[in-house]
Amino acid sequence: MGTYLNPDSGNFARAINAEIYVDKTRMLSVLNDIIKSGNNYICVSRARRFGKTMANNMMVAYYGKGCDSREMFSKFKIAKEPSFEAYLNKFNVIKIDVNSEYQNTRNKDNLVDELSETIKAEMRQQFPQVNILSEYTLAKSIQVVYEQTGETFVILMDEYDVLIRENVSDELFQSYLGFLNGLFKSDTLRPAIALAYLTGIMPIVRDKVQSKLNNFREYTMLWAGPLAEFTGFTVDEVKSLCDRYGADFNECKQWYDGYVINGIEIYNPQSVVESMLRGRFRNYWNMTSSYEVISDRISQNFDGTKDAVVRMLSGESVDVNVTTFLNTMQSFRSLNDVFTYLIHLGYLAYDEDNETCRVPNREVMQEWQNAVSIDSDYSVTNRIISQSKLLLKETFEGNAEAVALALDESHINVASNRSYNSEDVLQSAIYLAYIYALNKYTIVREMTAGKGFADVVYIPVKNDVPAMIVELKRNGCVDSALNQIRERKYFMSLEHYHGDLLFVAINYDEKTKRHECVIDKFEK
Repeated sequence: MGTYLNPDSGNFARAINAEIYVDKTRMLSVLNDIIKSGNNYICVSRARRFGKTMANNMMVAYYGKGCDSREMFSKFKIAKEPSFEAYLNKFNVIKIDVNSEYQNTRNKDNLVDELSETIKAEMRQQFPQVNILSEYTLAKSIQVVYEQTGETFVILMDEYDVLIRENVSDELFQSYLGFLNGLFKSDTLRPAIALAYLTGIMPIVRDKVQSKLNNFREYTMLWAGPLAEFTGFTVDEVKSLCDRYGADFNECKQWYDGYVINGIEIYNPQSVVESMLRGRFRNYWNMTSSYEVISDRISQNFDGTKDAVVRMLSGESVDVNVTTFLNTMQSFRSLNDVFTYLIHLGYLAYDEDNETCRVPNREVMQEWQNAVSIDSDYSVTNRIISQSKLLLKETFEGNAEAVALALDESHINVASNRSYNSEDVLQSAIYLAYIYALNKYTIVREMTAGKGFADVVYIPVKNDVPAMIVELKRNGCVDSALNQIRERKYFMSLEHYHGDLLFVAINYDEKTKRHECVIDKFEK
C-alpha cells in the first residue's frame, strides 16, 4: 500500500461519511462492463465541480488491492449489481493527480522522471520478487510485473490535461507526451492494463496529443454515453436532497439545473450540496471559477459574438457547431470554438438534438452578467440588465410607460445583425428587459393556455410576486392584445395558481419603432 500504487480507501471513506453523500457507485458497474468489453481505455472530461475527483477516489477504493472495501460498498447500489464481486479489490491501482504533482514539484521539467521513479520504488516494495531495473520506464516496469506475476493494473490519471493546457516548457511537454505514449500506445503493455481512466477539464487536444491517445474512448459534456447519469446529480437525487433539507425543489432547479446530457437532466452537484448545507440558494460557482473565463473569450469578438451573447442573455438558444474545436485553451478560430470551449467548462449547456447552446441556469447566468459588466462592448446590455430589477417593480406598480421605454432600448440592443422587426427580436427584447425576472419566475414561452397560446407567461417560484401573462402585438394596438388575453382565457393555464395576476399587453409599431404598453390586474 503506497501513495501512488494501491493507496488506501481513506479519501472515499471521508466522502461517504460526509453529511451529504449521493450514491453514484452504480457507475462502477458501467466501468466493469467496459473492462469486460476490452474497450478499456477511456477519457472522461467535464467541468470543474462536477465530481471527477470523487469518482477517482471511489475507483481506488473499489478496484484497488490496497484495501478490503467489501463492507464499505455493501450498503450502496453497486453491491446489488451482478459484477460487484468480479472486480472488487482485484487490481493494482496506480493513481496520479497530475495537477497536484505539477503544482508541488520544484523542478517541473523533471516532473515525469521523478514521478516515475517514485512509483517504481513502490512497485519494487509491492513486488520484491520482480527485478525492476533502474533504467526501466514506468511502462516497462508494469509490463515486467505482468509478465512475471500475471498482476494487472488500473491506471487513474486525474487532471491528465493540465500539462497540455498549461503553458509548460517544451522539455516538460515532450517528456509528458513520451510518458503517455509509453503507457497507452504499446500493444505489449495493453494486457497488463485492465482499465485506463483519464479525467480532465477538456477533451483530448486534437492538434497536440490525439495521436498519443487516439485509442481512448471519450465521454464529455457533449456526449457521455453510459456515464451520462454520473456526470452530475439527477432530478431524483436532487428531489431527495430537497425533501431531506426542506428546500424548494423548483427554486433549486432554477439555480442549478439546465444541463441535458444524452437525454438525462443533470444538476451541478457541488452547488446543490453547498445550497443544502448552507440553507441558501445562491451563486456558489465563483467559489472555484471566475467569470473572467467568459469575458476573456467573448472579448475576442468573432463575427456574430455580441449578437449571440445578447440572445443567450435574454434566454434564447443559439446555433453552435461543436465539430471544429481542437480542444485547446489557446487557439480559437471562430465563435463556434469559443462556445464549444464554454460548453466543456459548464458555462453553456448543449442541446445535441438541435445543435444549439444556451446559458443553463440562474447561477451561471450571474457569471455571464458579471462578464458583460466589465466589457465596454456590452455597456448598453449591462445597463439594461442593471435596470431590469427596477423595471419589474415598475410593472408591478402598473407603470406602462416605463415598460414601453425599456422595451424600446432593449429592442435596439437585441436587433443587431438580425431582422429588426422579426417576431424573434420582439420577444428577445422582452426577455432581456425582464432578465431580472429569472430570479423570481419560471418563464414559459408560447404556453398552451385557454383557447390558444400565450406569448410569455411568468410563473412565480414563490408567491411573493404576481404572475404575469404577456401578449405581444405588431402593428396592432394594446387594447386588442389585452382583449385577446381575456377572450382566449389565457389565465386558465394558471388555474392552480392562487396569487395576484397581471396582464401585460404590448404593441410594437414597425413604422415608428416604438412600443406601447397597458398593464391590467386580473380580478378573480
